[in-house]
Amino acid sequence: MVEPGRRRILGLTGAPGAGKSRLAEELVAALGPHAVFVPLDGFHLADPELHRLGRHSRKGAADTFDAAGYLNLLRRMRNQDDGVDEVVYAPSFDRALEAGIAGSIPVPADVPLVVTEGNYLLLDRPVWNQVAALLDACWFVDPGESTRLDRLVDRHVRYGRSPEEAHARSWGPDQDNAELITGTRPRADRVVRLAPDPRLA
Repeated sequence: MVEPGRRRILGLTGAPGAGKSRLAEELVAALGPHAVFVPLDGFHLADPELHRLGRHSRKGAADTFDAAGYLNLLRRMRNQDDGVDEVVYAPSFDRALEAGIAGSIPVPADVPLVVTEGNYLLLDRPVWNQVAALLDACWFVDPGESTRLDRLVDRHVRYGRSPEEAHARSWGPDQDNAELITGTRPRADRVVRLAPDPRLA
């Protein structure tokens, strides 16, 4: 997929806790300067806006992201060889702050592969249903439901939730999202299963 002088975009999708970020980071680390990682999570709406909209308790659902902003970023990165954007800046997401950080990921025009990951890359809903056409391939990451839930609870605890809060979140709003996302699996080009992460053992 990596071909100097030609921009490719690989999407990684899957339910919360599937290991999408881990896989993206490992791919980019293996490819060095030939790849860059751009997460969808940088397009979370800010907490004050989610409170205004009455959606904060569902943060992570499809309508709690700036889907159009993400789509526009993909288009800019797809067309970066037109000479207009020497560098495109993408947002990252700080889990400790639970907030996107604008302009923190530089994507130079000469980097041949962008790896992007997110829950809703294959969702068949307005705006989201335009994403797949901008990807060269999209893989669905599926470690198995038990492993995924264990990882998700562990992640919530590591970022400050009590075990009880982590369990409620994982089996509540996160599970609603997971069921929606799992329905997109048949649209993926490949299903990827990851080995257990020893860091979470």
